[in-house]
Amino acid sequence: MSHTGYNSFESATFGQPRDATTKAALTAMGFGVTAFAGLTLLLSSVGGQKQNLYAMPQTVSAVAASQPVGLSPSHSAPRAESWIASSVHARYVGGEVNAQMHVPNKIALEPATRSITSSLMLLGGLVLGAMAIAMQFLRRASCSTSEPISMEANVAMAAVSGEPRRRVVVTGLGISSVFGNDVDEYYNALLEGKSGIKMIDKFDTEKFPTKFAGQFTDFSSEGLIPPKVDKKYDETIRYAVVAAKKAMRQAGIEKEENPDAHEKLDKSRVGVLIGSGMGGLSTLETGVNALSRRGVRAMSPFVIPYSIANMGGSLVAIEQGFMGPNYSIATACASANYAFCAAAEHIRQGRADIMVSGGSEGSICPVGLGGFVACRALSKNNENPTGASRPWDKNRDGFVMGEGAGVLVLEDLEHAKARGATIICEYLGGAITCDAHHVTMPREDGLGVASSIEMAIEDAGIERDQVNYINAHATSTELGDVAEVKAIKKVFHNTDGIKMNATKSLIGHCLGAAGGMEAVATVKAITTGELHPTLNLDDPIDEIAGIDCVPHKKQAHEVTAAISNSFGFGGHNSVCVFGPYDE
Repeated sequence: MSHTGYNSFESATFGQPRDATTKAALTAMGFGVTAFAGLTLLLSSVGGQKQNLYAMPQTVSAVAASQPVGLSPSHSAPRAESWIASSVHARYVGGEVNAQMHVPNKIALEPATRSITSSLMLLGGLVLGAMAIAMQFLRRASCSTSEPISMEANVAMAAVSGEPRRRVVVTGLGISSVFGNDVDEYYNALLEGKSGIKMIDKFDTEKFPTKFAGQFTDFSSEGLIPPKVDKKYDETIRYAVVAAKKAMRQAGIEKEENPDAHEKLDKSRVGVLIGSGMGGLSTLETGVNALSRRGVRAMSPFVIPYSIANMGGSLVAIEQGFMGPNYSIATACASANYAFCAAAEHIRQGRADIMVSGGSEGSICPVGLGGFVACRALSKNNENPTGASRPWDKNRDGFVMGEGAGVLVLEDLEHAKARGATIICEYLGGAITCDAHHVTMPREDGLGVASSIEMAIEDAGIERDQVNYINAHATSTELGDVAEVKAIKKVFHNTDGIKMNATKSLIGHCLGAAGGMEAVATVKAITTGELHPTLNLDDPIDEIAGIDCVPHKKQAHEVTAAISNSFGFGGHNSVCVFGPYDE
Protein backbone atom coordinates (compact mmCIF):
# COMPACT_ATOMS: atom_id res chain seq x y z
CA MET A 1 0.00 0.00 0.00
CA SER A 2 1.56 3.27 -1.06
CA HIS A 3 1.30 6.11 1.39
CA THR A 4 2.61 9.47 2.46
CA GLY A 5 2.82 10.69 6.00
CA TYR A 6 5.03 11.99 8.68
CA ASN A 7 6.64 10.93 11.89
CA SER A 8 4.20 10.89 14.80
CA PHE A 9 6.31 8.63 16.97
CA GLU A 10 9.09 11.19 17.29
CA SER A 11 6.67 14.01 18.10
CA ALA A 12 4.85 11.84 20.62
CA THR A 13 8.14 10.95 22.24
CA PHE A 14 9.96 14.27 22.22
CA GLY A 15 7.20 16.87 22.39
CA GLN A 16 4.70 18.72 20.28
CA PRO A 17 5.96 20.19 17.01
CA ARG A 18 5.71 23.95 16.48
CA ASP A 19 3.83 25.37 13.51
CA ALA A 20 5.68 27.17 10.70
CA THR A 21 4.68 30.67 11.88
CA THR A 22 6.02 30.08 15.36
CA LYS A 23 9.23 28.58 14.00
CA ALA A 24 9.75 31.63 11.76
CA ALA A 25 9.15 34.03 14.64
CA LEU A 26 11.57 32.22 16.91
CA THR A 27 14.19 32.08 14.15
CA ALA A 28 13.85 35.81 13.44
CA MET A 29 14.22 36.59 17.12
CA GLY A 30 17.33 34.46 17.28
CA PHE A 31 18.91 36.33 14.38
CA GLY A 32 17.90 39.64 15.95
CA VAL A 33 19.52 38.79 19.26
CA THR A 34 22.72 37.66 17.52
CA ALA A 35 22.93 40.74 15.27
CA PHE A 36 22.31 43.20 18.10
CA ALA A 37 24.85 41.57 20.39
CA GLY A 38 27.45 41.59 17.60
CA LEU A 39 26.82 45.28 16.82
CA THR A 40 27.16 46.25 20.47
CA LEU A 41 30.44 44.40 20.85
CA LEU A 42 31.79 45.87 17.59
CA LEU A 43 31.03 49.45 18.60
CA SER A 44 32.51 48.90 22.05
CA SER A 45 35.63 47.34 20.55
CA VAL A 46 36.14 50.16 18.01
CA GLY A 47 35.72 52.85 20.64
CA GLY A 48 38.13 51.09 22.98
CA GLN A 49 40.77 50.54 20.32
CA LYS A 50 40.65 54.21 19.27
CA GLN A 51 41.25 55.40 22.79
CA ASN A 52 43.93 52.74 23.23
CA LEU A 53 46.00 54.06 20.29
CA TYR A 54 46.05 57.60 21.64
CA ALA A 55 46.51 56.61 25.28
CA MET A 56 49.31 54.05 24.84
CA PRO A 57 52.36 56.40 24.87
CA GLN A 58 51.09 58.28 27.89
CA THR A 59 50.11 55.12 29.70
CA VAL A 60 53.38 53.34 29.07
CA SER A 61 55.41 56.43 29.91
CA ALA A 62 53.51 56.86 33.14
CA VAL A 63 54.11 53.27 34.09
CA ALA A 64 57.79 53.54 33.21
CA ALA A 65 58.18 56.75 35.16
CA SER A 66 56.74 55.08 38.24
CA GLN A 67 59.17 52.15 37.88
CA PRO A 68 62.73 53.68 37.79
CA VAL A 69 64.43 50.31 38.08
CA GLY A 70 62.32 48.66 35.34
CA LEU A 71 59.42 46.21 35.28
CA SER A 72 59.60 42.53 35.94
CA PRO A 73 56.92 39.86 35.48
CA SER A 74 56.49 39.73 39.24
CA HIS A 75 55.33 43.31 39.51
CA SER A 76 51.58 43.82 39.47
CA ALA A 77 50.14 46.19 36.91
CA PRO A 78 48.27 49.31 37.94
CA ARG A 79 44.49 48.99 38.15
CA ALA A 80 42.38 50.55 35.43
CA GLU A 81 38.76 50.77 34.32
CA SER A 82 39.31 48.50 31.36
CA TRP A 83 42.14 46.17 30.41
CA ILE A 84 43.33 44.48 27.26
CA ALA A 85 46.38 42.25 27.27
CA SER A 86 49.31 43.66 25.34
CA SER A 87 52.33 41.76 24.05
CA VAL A 88 54.66 44.73 24.60
CA HIS A 89 57.71 44.16 26.82
CA ALA A 90 59.17 47.36 28.45
CA ARG A 91 62.27 48.27 30.29
CA TYR A 92 63.43 51.66 31.53
CA VAL A 93 66.47 52.88 29.50
CA GLY A 94 67.75 56.43 30.10
CA GLY A 95 64.28 57.81 30.72
CA GLU A 96 62.90 56.35 27.46
CA VAL A 97 60.44 53.54 27.00
CA ASN A 98 61.43 50.60 24.81
CA ALA A 99 58.65 49.39 22.48
CA GLN A 100 59.04 45.83 23.79
CA MET A 101 57.48 46.68 27.12
CA HIS A 102 55.04 44.04 28.57
CA VAL A 103 52.24 45.63 30.56
CA PRO A 104 48.47 45.46 30.53
CA ASN A 105 47.33 48.25 28.27
CA LYS A 106 44.93 50.66 29.91
CA ILE A 107 42.02 51.93 27.86
CA ALA A 108 41.17 55.35 29.10
CA LEU A 109 37.75 55.95 27.52
CA GLU A 110 36.53 59.47 26.94
CA PRO A 111 33.40 60.38 28.94
CA ALA A 112 31.34 60.67 25.73
CA THR A 113 32.44 57.23 24.50
CA ARG A 114 31.75 55.75 27.91
CA SER A 115 28.25 57.24 27.88
CA ILE A 116 27.48 55.86 24.41
CA THR A 117 28.72 52.38 25.34
CA SER A 118 26.70 52.38 28.57
CA SER A 119 23.58 53.44 26.69
CA LEU A 120 24.08 50.69 24.11
CA MET A 121 24.52 48.08 26.82
CA LEU A 122 21.40 49.28 28.66
CA LEU A 123 19.36 49.30 25.45
CA GLY A 124 20.70 45.85 24.59
CA GLY A 125 19.64 44.51 27.96
CA LEU A 126 16.12 45.87 27.51
CA VAL A 127 15.80 44.44 23.99
CA LEU A 128 17.15 41.04 25.02
CA GLY A 129 14.79 40.96 27.99
CA ALA A 130 11.80 41.78 25.79
CA MET A 131 12.81 39.10 23.29
CA ALA A 132 13.20 36.52 26.06
CA ILE A 133 9.70 37.30 27.34
CA ALA A 134 8.25 37.08 23.84
CA MET A 135 10.03 33.78 23.14
CA GLN A 136 8.75 32.30 26.41
CA PHE A 137 5.21 33.41 25.54
CA LEU A 138 5.40 31.86 22.07
CA ARG A 139 6.92 28.66 23.45
CA ARG A 140 4.07 28.25 25.90
CA ALA A 141 1.50 29.13 23.27
CA SER A 142 2.85 26.55 20.83
CA CYS A 143 3.87 23.73 23.18
CA SER A 144 1.47 23.66 26.09
CA THR A 145 -2.05 24.38 27.15
CA SER A 146 -3.91 24.56 30.43
CA GLU A 147 -6.87 22.82 28.83
CA PRO A 148 -7.16 19.02 28.54
CA ILE A 149 -5.49 17.82 25.33
CA SER A 150 -8.13 16.82 22.83
CA MET A 151 -7.95 13.97 20.37
CA GLU A 152 -7.75 16.54 17.56
CA ALA A 153 -4.78 18.24 19.22
CA ASN A 154 -2.92 14.97 19.47
CA VAL A 155 -3.62 14.24 15.82
CA ALA A 156 -2.28 17.67 14.88
CA MET A 157 0.97 16.79 16.64
CA ALA A 158 1.42 13.86 14.30
CA ALA A 159 1.45 16.00 11.17
CA VAL A 160 5.12 16.94 11.26
CA SER A 161 6.40 18.44 8.03
CA GLY A 162 9.57 17.10 6.49
CA GLU A 163 11.11 15.15 3.67
CA PRO A 164 9.40 11.96 2.43
CA ARG A 165 10.50 9.19 4.73
CA ARG A 166 11.65 5.68 3.96
CA ARG A 167 8.97 3.05 3.62
CA VAL A 168 9.10 0.09 6.00
CA VAL A 169 8.08 -3.42 4.97
CA VAL A 170 7.82 -6.76 6.75
CA THR A 171 10.11 -9.46 5.37
CA GLY A 172 9.98 -12.05 8.15
CA LEU A 173 7.62 -13.42 10.82
CA GLY A 174 8.57 -15.43 13.89
CA ILE A 175 6.51 -16.96 16.70
CA SER A 176 6.87 -18.84 19.95
CA SER A 177 3.39 -19.91 20.97
CA VAL A 178 1.36 -22.44 22.86
CA PHE A 179 0.70 -23.96 19.42
CA GLY A 180 4.39 -24.22 18.52
CA ASN A 181 7.01 -22.08 16.82
CA ASP A 182 5.84 -22.39 13.23
CA VAL A 183 3.92 -19.33 12.02
CA ASP A 184 1.59 -21.26 9.70
CA GLU A 185 0.75 -23.84 12.38
CA TYR A 186 0.11 -21.03 14.85
CA TYR A 187 -2.27 -19.19 12.56
CA ASN A 188 -4.04 -22.34 11.41
CA ALA A 189 -4.73 -23.19 15.06
CA LEU A 190 -6.19 -19.72 15.53
CA LEU A 191 -8.35 -20.09 12.41
CA GLU A 192 -9.65 -23.42 13.68
CA GLY A 193 -10.67 -21.80 16.95
CA LYS A 194 -8.41 -23.94 19.15
CA SER A 195 -7.93 -22.78 22.70
CA GLY A 196 -4.44 -22.85 24.19
CA ILE A 197 -5.70 -22.39 27.74
CA LYS A 198 -5.19 -25.27 30.18
CA MET A 199 -4.58 -26.05 33.85
CA ILE A 200 -1.13 -25.05 35.08
CA ASP A 201 1.18 -27.97 35.83
CA LYS A 202 4.55 -26.17 36.03
CA PHE A 203 4.10 -25.53 39.76
CA ASP A 204 1.64 -26.22 42.54
CA THR A 205 -1.39 -23.93 42.25
CA GLU A 206 -3.33 -25.33 45.22
CA LYS A 207 -3.18 -22.04 47.13
CA PHE A 208 -3.97 -19.88 44.10
CA PRO A 209 -7.57 -18.89 43.27
CA THR A 210 -6.65 -19.02 39.56
CA LYS A 211 -5.16 -22.34 38.43
CA PHE A 212 -5.01 -22.06 34.63
CA ALA A 213 -3.17 -20.15 31.90
CA GLY A 214 -1.98 -20.30 28.31
CA GLN A 215 0.99 -22.35 29.44
CA PHE A 216 3.50 -24.08 27.12
CA THR A 217 3.81 -27.81 27.69
CA ASP A 218 6.02 -29.09 24.88
CA PHE A 219 7.88 -26.06 23.55
CA SER A 220 10.89 -27.00 21.44
CA SER A 221 13.96 -24.92 20.59
CA GLU A 222 15.69 -27.77 18.76
CA GLY A 223 17.92 -26.54 15.97
CA LEU A 224 17.55 -22.97 17.15
CA ILE A 225 19.29 -22.83 20.55
CA PRO A 226 22.23 -25.08 21.53
CA PRO A 227 21.10 -27.53 24.27
CA LYS A 228 23.96 -26.50 26.54
CA VAL A 229 22.69 -22.94 26.90
CA ASP A 230 19.00 -23.64 26.32
CA LYS A 231 18.61 -25.15 29.78
CA LYS A 232 20.14 -22.04 31.36
CA TYR A 233 18.00 -19.47 29.59
CA ASP A 234 14.94 -17.91 31.15
CA GLU A 235 11.74 -18.64 29.22
CA THR A 236 11.51 -15.02 28.12
CA ILE A 237 14.94 -15.34 26.49
CA ARG A 238 14.20 -18.73 24.93
CA TYR A 239 10.98 -17.52 23.37
CA ALA A 240 12.62 -14.35 22.05
CA VAL A 241 15.60 -16.12 20.48
CA VAL A 242 13.45 -18.79 18.82
CA ALA A 243 10.94 -16.29 17.40
CA ALA A 244 13.72 -13.98 16.20
CA LYS A 245 15.58 -16.80 14.45
CA LYS A 246 12.41 -18.03 12.77
CA ALA A 247 11.68 -14.51 11.54
CA MET A 248 15.24 -14.02 10.27
CA ARG A 249 15.15 -17.35 8.47
CA GLN A 250 12.00 -16.38 6.64
CA ALA A 251 13.62 -13.06 5.77
CA GLY A 252 16.69 -14.93 4.50
CA ILE A 253 19.25 -13.22 6.74
CA GLU A 254 19.92 -15.74 9.54
CA LYS A 255 23.61 -16.54 9.93
CA GLU A 256 23.41 -20.34 10.12
CA GLU A 257 20.76 -20.99 7.48
CA ASN A 258 21.55 -18.10 5.12
CA PRO A 259 25.33 -17.57 5.47
CA ASP A 260 25.88 -15.92 2.08
CA ALA A 261 23.07 -13.39 2.47
CA HIS A 262 24.07 -12.79 6.07
CA GLU A 263 27.66 -12.10 5.04
CA LYS A 264 26.54 -9.39 2.60
CA LEU A 265 24.64 -7.42 5.24
CA ASP A 266 26.12 -4.25 6.67
CA LYS A 267 25.96 -5.45 10.29
CA SER A 268 26.26 -1.91 11.62
CA ARG A 269 22.88 -1.15 10.05
CA VAL A 270 20.98 -4.17 11.38
CA GLY A 271 19.46 -3.80 14.85
CA VAL A 272 17.42 -5.79 17.35
CA LEU A 273 14.65 -4.34 19.51
CA ILE A 274 12.66 -6.90 21.49
CA GLY A 275 10.50 -5.65 24.33
CA SER A 276 9.34 -7.42 27.48
CA GLY A 277 6.94 -6.31 30.13
CA MET A 278 8.48 -8.24 33.02
CA GLY A 279 11.79 -9.67 31.81
CA GLY A 280 13.14 -12.90 33.26
CA LEU A 281 10.74 -13.08 36.18
CA SER A 282 11.07 -16.83 36.77
CA THR A 283 14.88 -16.56 36.84
CA LEU A 284 14.68 -13.75 39.36
CA GLU A 285 12.23 -15.76 41.45
CA THR A 286 14.58 -18.77 41.43
CA GLY A 287 17.48 -16.57 42.49
CA VAL A 288 15.54 -15.02 45.37
CA ASN A 289 14.45 -18.46 46.57
CA ALA A 290 18.05 -19.71 46.52
CA LEU A 291 19.23 -16.65 48.43
CA SER A 292 16.57 -16.90 51.11
CA ARG A 293 16.94 -20.65 51.64
CA ARG A 294 20.65 -21.36 51.23
CA GLY A 295 22.45 -18.03 51.04
CA VAL A 296 24.28 -16.04 48.40
CA ARG A 297 26.65 -18.86 47.42
CA ALA A 298 23.67 -20.83 46.15
CA MET A 299 22.73 -18.16 43.62
CA SER A 300 23.46 -18.66 39.94
CA PRO A 301 25.76 -16.10 38.28
CA PHE A 302 23.12 -15.86 35.56
CA VAL A 303 20.38 -14.51 37.86
CA ILE A 304 21.00 -10.90 36.86
CA PRO A 305 22.01 -11.35 33.18
CA TYR A 306 19.07 -13.64 32.42
CA SER A 307 16.47 -11.66 34.34
CA ILE A 308 17.00 -8.26 32.71
CA ALA A 309 14.58 -7.42 29.92
CA ASN A 310 17.14 -6.57 27.24
CA MET A 311 18.98 -9.90 27.23
CA GLY A 312 16.85 -11.69 24.62
CA GLY A 313 17.58 -9.09 21.97
CA SER A 314 21.20 -8.82 23.08
CA LEU A 315 21.80 -12.54 22.64
CA VAL A 316 20.30 -12.43 19.15
CA ALA A 317 22.64 -9.58 18.21
CA ILE A 318 25.67 -11.28 19.76
CA GLU A 319 25.09 -14.49 17.84
CA GLN A 320 24.31 -12.76 14.55
CA GLY A 321 26.90 -9.99 14.83
CA PHE A 322 24.32 -7.23 14.42
CA MET A 323 25.85 -3.96 15.61
CA GLY A 324 22.97 -1.59 14.86
CA PRO A 325 20.45 -0.14 17.36
CA ASN A 326 19.86 -2.62 20.19
CA TYR A 327 17.80 -2.11 23.30
CA SER A 328 14.57 -3.19 24.96
CA ILE A 329 11.35 -1.40 25.78
CA ALA A 330 9.26 -2.24 28.85
CA THR A 331 5.81 -0.68 28.76
CA ALA A 332 3.91 -3.58 30.28
CA CYS A 333 1.49 -5.19 27.83
CA ALA A 334 2.19 -2.55 25.16
CA SER A 335 5.92 -3.36 24.99
CA ALA A 336 5.95 -5.12 21.61
CA ASN A 337 4.00 -2.42 19.80
CA TYR A 338 6.23 0.24 21.31
CA ALA A 339 9.17 -1.77 19.99
CA PHE A 340 7.68 -1.86 16.48
CA CYS A 341 7.12 1.90 16.50
CA ALA A 342 10.66 2.61 17.68
CA ALA A 343 12.24 0.10 15.30
CA ALA A 344 10.37 1.54 12.32
CA GLU A 345 11.61 5.02 13.19
CA HIS A 346 15.23 3.86 13.08
CA ILE A 347 14.58 2.72 9.52
CA ARG A 348 12.53 5.74 8.49
CA GLN A 349 15.24 8.11 9.68
CA GLY A 350 17.95 6.23 7.82
CA ARG A 351 19.72 4.89 10.90
CA ALA A 352 19.12 1.23 10.10
CA ASP A 353 18.28 -0.95 7.11
CA ILE A 354 16.80 -3.86 9.07
CA MET A 355 15.32 -4.12 12.57
CA VAL A 356 14.44 -7.46 14.17
CA SER A 357 11.66 -6.38 16.50
CA GLY A 358 8.85 -7.66 18.72
CA GLY A 359 8.08 -8.79 22.24
CA SER A 360 8.62 -11.77 24.52
CA GLU A 361 7.26 -12.92 27.87
CA GLY A 362 7.57 -16.02 30.04
CA SER A 363 6.07 -15.04 33.37
CA ILE A 364 3.80 -17.97 34.24
CA CYS A 365 5.44 -18.67 37.59
CA PRO A 366 4.29 -18.32 41.21
CA VAL A 367 5.33 -14.68 41.48
CA GLY A 368 3.77 -13.75 38.14
CA LEU A 369 0.50 -15.56 38.77
CA GLY A 370 0.34 -14.41 42.38
CA GLY A 371 1.00 -10.80 41.45
CA PHE A 372 -1.91 -10.65 39.04
CA VAL A 373 -4.13 -12.50 41.51
CA ALA A 374 -3.31 -9.79 44.04
CA CYS A 375 -4.31 -7.16 41.46
CA ARG A 376 -7.66 -8.94 41.10
CA ALA A 377 -7.10 -8.95 37.35
CA LEU A 378 -7.41 -12.68 36.57
CA SER A 379 -10.38 -14.86 35.75
CA LYS A 380 -11.23 -17.50 38.36
CA ASN A 381 -13.19 -19.75 36.03
CA ASN A 382 -11.28 -22.91 37.02
CA GLU A 383 -14.21 -25.13 36.04
CA ASN A 384 -13.98 -24.08 32.40
CA PRO A 385 -10.44 -22.87 31.54
CA THR A 386 -11.00 -22.81 27.77
CA GLY A 387 -14.07 -20.64 28.28
CA ALA A 388 -12.42 -18.23 30.72
CA SER A 389 -11.00 -15.74 28.23
CA ARG A 390 -14.12 -14.14 26.79
CA PRO A 391 -13.59 -10.59 25.50
CA TRP A 392 -16.74 -8.45 25.11
CA ASP A 393 -18.91 -11.12 26.74
CA LYS A 394 -21.17 -10.07 29.61
CA ASN A 395 -19.92 -12.98 31.73
CA ARG A 396 -16.19 -12.14 31.54
CA ASP A 397 -14.44 -11.99 34.90
CA GLY A 398 -10.83 -11.08 34.12
CA PHE A 399 -8.00 -11.99 31.80
CA VAL A 400 -6.08 -15.25 31.43
CA MET A 401 -2.27 -15.24 31.53
CA GLY A 402 -0.39 -16.42 28.46
CA GLU A 403 3.22 -16.55 27.33
CA GLY A 404 5.30 -16.56 24.16
CA ALA A 405 6.98 -14.23 21.67
CA GLY A 406 6.17 -12.57 18.37
CA VAL A 407 8.86 -11.03 16.16
CA LEU A 408 8.83 -9.23 12.82
CA VAL A 409 11.73 -8.39 10.55
CA LEU A 410 11.12 -4.77 9.57
CA GLU A 411 13.16 -3.55 6.62
CA ASP A 412 13.70 -0.50 4.47
CA LEU A 413 11.78 -1.08 1.24
CA GLU A 414 14.64 -0.21 -1.09
CA HIS A 415 17.06 -2.38 0.88
CA ALA A 416 14.63 -5.31 0.72
CA LYS A 417 14.18 -4.90 -3.03
CA ALA A 418 17.91 -4.59 -3.62
CA ARG A 419 18.65 -7.91 -1.96
CA GLY A 420 15.68 -9.67 -3.55
CA ALA A 421 13.73 -10.25 -0.34
CA THR A 422 10.14 -11.46 -0.36
CA ILE A 423 7.96 -8.63 0.92
CA ILE A 424 5.11 -9.93 3.09
CA CYS A 425 3.26 -6.70 3.81
CA GLU A 426 3.93 -3.09 4.74
CA TYR A 427 4.23 -1.42 8.13
CA LEU A 428 2.33 1.78 7.43
CA GLY A 429 2.60 3.62 10.72
CA GLY A 430 2.13 3.67 14.45
CA ALA A 431 1.58 5.88 17.45
CA ILE A 432 1.83 5.88 21.22
CA THR A 433 0.02 7.89 23.91
CA CYS A 434 -0.51 7.82 27.66
CA ASP A 435 -3.82 7.94 29.52
CA ALA A 436 -2.22 9.83 32.45
CA HIS A 437 -5.07 8.43 34.51
CA HIS A 438 -4.38 5.40 36.75
CA VAL A 439 -1.80 2.72 37.49
CA THR A 440 -3.90 -0.18 36.20
CA MET A 441 -7.29 1.12 35.04
CA PRO A 442 -7.87 2.68 31.60
CA ARG A 443 -9.69 5.94 31.06
CA GLU A 444 -13.36 5.10 30.87
CA ASP A 445 -13.94 7.58 28.04
CA GLY A 446 -11.24 5.92 25.92
CA LEU A 447 -9.67 9.27 24.99
CA GLY A 448 -6.07 8.07 25.19
CA VAL A 449 -6.80 5.01 23.06
CA ALA A 450 -8.82 7.01 20.53
CA SER A 451 -6.01 9.51 20.25
CA SER A 452 -3.44 6.80 19.58
CA ILE A 453 -5.63 5.27 16.86
CA GLU A 454 -6.13 8.65 15.18
CA MET A 455 -2.42 9.44 15.36
CA ALA A 456 -1.45 6.04 13.97
CA ILE A 457 -3.78 6.44 10.99
CA GLU A 458 -2.39 9.92 10.40
CA ASP A 459 1.15 8.57 10.63
CA ALA A 460 0.26 5.85 8.13
CA GLY A 461 -0.84 8.47 5.62
CA ILE A 462 -4.17 6.79 4.95
CA GLU A 463 -7.82 7.66 5.48
CA ARG A 464 -9.68 6.10 8.37
CA ASP A 465 -12.22 4.50 6.04
CA GLN A 466 -9.40 2.41 4.56
CA VAL A 467 -9.11 0.52 7.86
CA ASN A 468 -11.40 -2.50 7.72
CA TYR A 469 -9.81 -4.84 10.28
CA ILE A 470 -8.90 -4.37 13.93
CA ASN A 471 -6.95 -6.87 16.01
CA ALA A 472 -8.14 -5.58 19.35
CA HIS A 473 -6.36 -5.49 22.68
CA ALA A 474 -9.52 -7.03 24.17
CA THR A 475 -8.24 -8.60 27.40
CA SER A 476 -11.58 -9.84 28.78
CA THR A 477 -11.60 -7.30 31.63
CA GLU A 478 -14.63 -5.35 32.75
CA LEU A 479 -13.32 -1.84 32.12
CA GLY A 480 -10.73 -2.42 29.43
CA ASP A 481 -13.03 -4.03 26.86
CA VAL A 482 -15.58 -1.23 27.11
CA ALA A 483 -13.01 1.59 26.99
CA GLU A 484 -11.45 0.20 23.83
CA VAL A 485 -14.80 -0.15 22.06
CA LYS A 486 -15.72 3.43 23.02
CA ALA A 487 -12.45 4.63 21.54
CA ILE A 488 -12.98 2.71 18.31
CA LYS A 489 -16.47 4.13 17.86
CA LYS A 490 -15.19 7.61 18.68
CA VAL A 491 -12.66 7.33 15.85
CA PHE A 492 -14.58 5.47 13.17
CA HIS A 493 -18.13 6.72 13.77
CA ASN A 494 -19.50 4.30 11.17
CA THR A 495 -18.17 0.79 11.80
CA ASP A 496 -19.93 -0.84 8.86
CA GLY A 497 -17.42 -2.93 6.99
CA ILE A 498 -14.99 -3.14 9.92
CA LYS A 499 -14.30 -6.54 11.41
CA MET A 500 -12.65 -6.95 14.79
CA ASN A 501 -11.40 -10.02 16.66
CA ALA A 502 -9.60 -10.91 19.87
CA THR A 503 -6.53 -13.17 19.69
CA LYS A 504 -6.43 -13.30 23.50
CA SER A 505 -9.62 -15.35 23.50
CA LEU A 506 -7.53 -18.25 22.13
CA ILE A 507 -4.06 -17.91 23.69
CA GLY A 508 -4.63 -15.67 26.70
CA HIS A 509 -2.96 -12.38 27.48
CA CYS A 510 0.76 -12.76 26.72
CA LEU A 511 1.65 -9.47 28.38
CA GLY A 512 4.78 -7.88 26.82
CA ALA A 513 4.62 -10.40 23.97
CA ALA A 514 0.94 -9.76 23.21
CA GLY A 515 1.52 -7.06 20.61
CA GLY A 516 4.12 -9.19 18.83
CA MET A 517 2.00 -12.33 18.70
CA GLU A 518 -1.05 -10.33 17.62
CA ALA A 519 0.98 -8.50 14.97
CA VAL A 520 1.87 -11.89 13.48
CA ALA A 521 -1.85 -12.77 13.46
CA THR A 522 -2.65 -9.40 11.87
CA VAL A 523 -0.10 -9.88 9.10
CA LYS A 524 -1.37 -13.41 8.45
CA ALA A 525 -4.91 -12.05 8.19
CA ILE A 526 -3.68 -9.67 5.49
CA THR A 527 -1.84 -12.36 3.53
CA THR A 528 -4.44 -15.15 3.85
CA GLY A 529 -7.66 -13.14 3.62
CA GLU A 530 -9.04 -15.03 6.63
CA LEU A 531 -9.78 -13.80 10.14
CA HIS A 532 -9.62 -16.09 13.14
CA PRO A 533 -12.70 -16.24 15.38
CA THR A 534 -13.25 -14.63 18.76
CA LEU A 535 -13.97 -17.47 21.17
CA ASN A 536 -16.56 -17.50 23.95
CA LEU A 537 -18.51 -14.47 22.73
CA ASP A 538 -21.85 -15.94 23.73
CA ASP A 539 -23.59 -12.93 25.26
CA PRO A 540 -22.10 -9.75 23.76
CA ILE A 541 -22.02 -6.51 25.72
CA ASP A 542 -24.24 -3.74 24.38
CA GLU A 543 -21.29 -1.50 23.53
CA ILE A 544 -20.13 -3.64 20.59
CA ALA A 545 -23.43 -3.40 18.75
CA GLY A 546 -22.70 -2.57 15.13
CA ILE A 547 -19.24 -4.16 15.06
CA ASP A 548 -18.66 -7.63 13.64
CA CYS A 549 -16.41 -9.30 16.22
CA VAL A 550 -16.07 -12.57 14.25
CA PRO A 551 -17.71 -14.77 16.90
CA HIS A 552 -17.08 -18.52 17.05
CA LYS A 553 -16.03 -19.14 13.43
CA LYS A 554 -13.40 -17.76 11.08
CA GLN A 555 -14.45 -15.40 8.30
CA ALA A 556 -13.08 -14.57 4.88
CA HIS A 557 -12.14 -10.91 4.65
CA GLU A 558 -9.92 -8.97 2.24
CA VAL A 559 -7.98 -6.58 4.45
CA THR A 560 -7.25 -3.14 3.01
CA ALA A 561 -5.57 -1.81 6.14
CA ALA A 562 -5.40 -3.21 9.65
CA ILE A 563 -4.66 -1.81 13.07
CA SER A 564 -3.28 -3.80 15.99
CA ASN A 565 -3.93 -2.35 19.44
CA SER A 566 -1.91 -2.93 22.60
CA PHE A 567 -2.35 -1.15 25.94
CA GLY A 568 -0.52 -1.60 29.22
CA PHE A 569 -0.55 -0.85 32.94
CA GLY A 570 0.47 2.74 33.51
CA GLY A 571 -1.82 4.00 30.76
CA HIS A 572 0.48 3.07 27.87
CA ASN A 573 -1.42 3.01 24.56
CA SER A 574 0.02 1.85 21.25
CA VAL A 575 -1.35 1.21 17.78
CA CYS A 576 0.39 -0.20 14.71
CA VAL A 577 -1.01 -0.03 11.18
CA PHE A 578 -0.26 -2.72 8.58
CA GLY A 579 -1.43 -3.11 5.02
CA PRO A 580 -0.87 -5.12 1.85
CA TYR A 581 2.32 -4.17 0.05
CA ASP A 582 1.65 -2.14 -3.08
CA GLU A 583 4.46 -0.67 -5.15
